[in-house]
Formats: sequence, C-alpha cells, structure tokens
Amino acid sequence: MAINLKKSSEAILAAALKAVDPHQLIKEQVRREGSVLHFPGKQTVDLDHFDRVFVYGAGKGVAPMAKAMEELLGDELAGGDVIVKYHHTDQLKTIRLHEAAHPVPDQNTIDSTNILLKNMQGLTDKDCVFVLLTGGGSALMESLKPDISLENLQALSELLLDCGANIHEINCIRKHISEIKGGQLAKRIYPARCITLALSDVIGDDLSVIASGPTNADRSTYQEALHIVEKYGIKGKIPGPILKHLQKGVDGEMEETPKSGDKIFTKVSNLVIGNNRLALVKAAERAKMDNFNVIILTSMLSGEAREIGLMLSAIIREVQISNQPLLKPACILLGGEPTVHIRGSGKGGRNQELALAVAISGIEDSYLFVSCGSDGTDGPT
Repeated sequence: MAINLKKSSEAILAAALKAVDPHQLIKEQVRREGSVLHFPGKQTVDLDHFDRVFVYGAGKGVAPMAKAMEELLGDELAGGDVIVKYHHTDQLKTIRLHEAAHPVPDQNTIDSTNILLKNMQGLTDKDCVFVLLTGGGSALMESLKPDISLENLQALSELLLDCGANIHEINCIRKHISEIKGGQLAKRIYPARCITLALSDVIGDDLSVIASGPTNADRSTYQEALHIVEKYGIKGKIPGPILKHLQKGVDGEMEETPKSGDKIFTKVSNLVIGNNRLALVKAAERAKMDNFNVIILTSMLSGEAREIGLMLSAIIREVQISNQPLLKPACILLGGEPTVHIRGSGKGGRNQELALAVAISGIEDSYLFVSCGSDGTDGPT
C-alpha cells in the first residue's frame, strides 16, 4: 500500500514535537518522592533542607515548564519570575510571568529582567533556586553593562542575526556586554543552591551557550568576542559603545565572565532535560511505524540554510536514483540550527529558506520535505 507522505510527515513531526514538550519533559525528568526531588544523572535535592524555594527563568518555552514546576513544588514554592516571548504564555498561579520581544530585545526585556533581579535580592544559603531555560532565553533576559544602552543592544542584535553568525558566536558577544549572561546570574544567586533545567536548542547541548549560559562557567573571552566582530566584517557597523567596551575587556580594563573553578559554581547544577536528539529519535520511531526505512543523518546540522538545502536536494536525488544511503521508502531525519545571511531587505527565517532551496532545486520525483522550528517560530518571521 502506498504511503501517504503528507499524513505520515504530519504524524512524524507531531511525535518529534511531543518528545520535547516543555511541560511533559519536567514531568518525565523531575521525580518527587516526599520532600526529595530526583533529577537526571542521579542528582537529588531535599526541599526540607531549605527555608524558601524559587523559580526563575527565560525562554520561549519556559511558561509550560514553570507550570509543571508549580505542580511539582506545590506549597513549597515561595515565588518566582519567568520571561517569555509575547503571547507564549500559560496559566500560572505563583510564578509571575513577564512578556518581552524576541529575537531583538525591547524595553520590556530590560524591565522584566530588572524585576526578576530585584526579586532575587537577599538570597541565602537556606534558599533553593530553580532556573528554567529554553531557546530564546538570551534575547528575553538581559541586564546590560552600564556603558551600553538598549538601542546599542538592538542594533547589535540585528547585525548579528543578519550577518550569518552562529548561535555560539552570537552568544559569545552577548555574554561580554551583559551583567547576567556567561555565569553572571549564578553570581547573583550565590550562596543559594541553584538547579538549572535547560531545554537545549543548541548543537551539542553546550550549557555555556544555551540562553548564553547564565548559570554556567564561561569559557569565552573578550578577545574571542572581538575576533567574531572582525570575522564577519561588522566592526565598522556595531555601535561605538559596544566596540569600546569589548576593546576595554581585551585590554584588561573590564572583569571577565566567571570561569570554571569560581566558588559560585560549587552551589550550581546545570542539567539538560531535553534536546534535538530526543526529538529525532521519537520521529524515527514514528516513521518506522509507517514502514519507512529511517536514518538520523545528524543532530548537529549547521551552516547557511540555502547551501544546506542544495546538499539535501542532492541526497534526495541519490535516494531516488540509487537507493543510497538507504532504500526507498526512505525517511531522512536531520536536526540542528542553520543560519541565514540576509543580503537584501528580507527578514530571514531559516526553515523557509531551507525549504525554498530544496523546492527550487529541480527534483521531479515524489518526495516531501519538511523543515520546522521546534520553538514554534521561524526566526523573526
């Protein structure tokens, strides 16, 4: 019986998205027995050891995570704040929810973060803080260095999104103009116990990159940040105060982000509870139910979306002609984060760029190509 490509692809995509549903991941990955919470990696936290428990966070998917934490913690939860993209909300009882812009920060980003930081003041070693992070956290939670304005940050964000820099490079620069990224939020939480639960949107699940690693030791430096500016030819375009700040850092006039070995990280546990690979595995399982031959080609796809589209078109043709790298009916799965280098007046959108590149490549035989952002939006579009 012939496979209905449209129906099957919808079911496969649904399985992938369900696997990384933020609310469900908390339920699956965090288990409670009495006063003790059990986390991946056999880590535990006994709530009876603390006077107060708080939840803070930022990202496009943290509202359902926060809701799950409310259900898990119940009356032990003293309060908290999470920042989400406009309209990415949920019904919360105890945790305060703030909305801000993504991918370019706005005044609500700054104001919401200031509220979050104000409410964090006075933490002690008898407090426990859960930090929830998902994709978008870098843009949604921000407190800038005193010599940098919101307008400076907005201009930089636009430049970085348009120039084709990858998320590792973008976040390296973000960390070095911020008061909270690159481990600096952990400094504010210390001496409280801190457990960060991250839903990774980053290739390789590097915790120092997810949401710019606010509670993770930072390996990057001012020198690297300035090198990235030079690499993409935007040194003459970025706002003067940012360039001046980065140069001061290179010259040793600005304090570096906290590094491994800093005492603040002795009270921190950073845990990834979901990622790209998990979504791909569940998608593969569902595809096999429809009798596809399945291969997960990679979970670390990166590069220019248009060029990746051409490469994938060649793979599709190869399957059609020679049944390589697998026999038809074939389902080829890939995950990662392509980028778009905007050359004109367009907005971008990596999934649209990727799909269009495949669509115009001239493939004639029967195939169906799906490109989806698991966070629900395609870049700034």
